[in-house]
Amino acid sequence: MICTTLNRIRVHDPCVEGWKKLLQHLGKTEADDEPLPFSVIVESNGMTDALWACRTVPEHDREWRLFAVWCARQVQHLITDQRSHDAINVAERFALGAATKNELDAAFDAALAAARGAAFDAARGAALAAALAAARDAAQDAAQDAAWFAAWSAARDAARDAAQDAAWFAAFDAAWSAARDAARGAARGAAFDAARGAAWSAQTAEFLRVVTETECCEAIRARGEK
Repeated sequence: MICTTLNRIRVHDPCVEGWKKLLQHLGKTEADDEPLPFSVIVESNGMTDALWACRTVPEHDREWRLFAVWCARQVQHLITDQRSHDAINVAERFALGAATKNELDAAFDAALAAARGAAFDAARGAALAAALAAARDAAQDAAQDAAWFAAWSAARDAARDAAQDAAWFAAFDAAWSAARDAARGAARGAAFDAARGAAWSAQTAEFLRVVTETECCEAIRARGEK
């Protein structure tokens, strides 16, 4: 079972609300070095905080990367650009020790270029539709210019948001965004909420499987010292 500690979490400046909630759940008033299973964090604070806490145990980078790959695989059928497919494959190979950091960086750059292009195309399409509607309704040239500027800003911001320092968080955010957008496109209202809830439940179940079936590094080291 993968564990962290309250002291490890505190080093990374957790949000005040989440920190208080976790301490209250544990019946504690201050941090300590007692092993804290990730399953308990999920039970106390939910998946979002548990995923944030993954940064406190970088020695389990392999498990986190493979979990991110699993998330991406769930929506891979919705991904149309081969560069994004390749990035998922390279990320998996890297986690398994079968790809180099240079290969991972190259795949990430290619996937980022694909995301940037898709974001720009989507924004340009939305801008064109908005401009045409505005031109039809008011016949204002300025509306078209404003829409184009908004599209460019949206594409720029989307590219900047996609370019995260940590490949893991980029992969997870991309997977969640794809799942959310796919669900929104396929269902509306309550149907969307149900689909989103099912996807989140599946991710939670897989995360709990990973953290409960993987031995903590401390236990492995202790066994090796005997």
